[in-house]
Amino acid sequence: MNLLKTLSIISAVLFVSLAAPASVLAQQQAQETLLPLEELVIETGAGSFTFAVEVADDERERAVGLMFRTEMAPNHGMLFDFMRTEPIAMWMQNTVLSLDMIFIEPNGTVLRVAKNTTPFSRDIISSGGPVSHVLEVNAGIANQIGLKPGDRIIHPDFNDAD
Repeated sequence: MNLLKTLSIISAVLFVSLAAPASVLAQQQAQETLLPLEELVIETGAGSFTFAVEVADDERERAVGLMFRTEMAPNHGMLFDFMRTEPIAMWMQNTVLSLDMIFIEPNGTVLRVAKNTTPFSRDIISSGGPVSHVLEVNAGIANQIGLKPGDRIIHPDFNDAD
């Protein structure tokens, strides 16, 4: 019985010690993988607000997103380009920062704003309809700039047609 318990403990320690480096490596890669910054403007009833955003436009970049990041400048964000228009579901697993998620139609119109998302949550955050992009900014920014559905996002990814 003692031998079985000892083997079980050794097995658990080996599992944790082997899994931990992979997790640390993923965190390191996520923090080191800063994509080039592009200008994006959000137009609300309160005015125009300029942000510097990283554009996640491939599967790997979208999968990592802002996971493991511990800070982000107030005027920065990440724009997820899904390359198609459909209902989108996001979550906050491995995301340290609370974010506002802005779900955007192909013409740049804001469809939905999910404010103050919960870090590390596996709860699904739905777009509420077909969108092509999601913009993530620090939590509280949407309230600060008066962002609401129907407002506009200006960026080369969006066409001007309504």
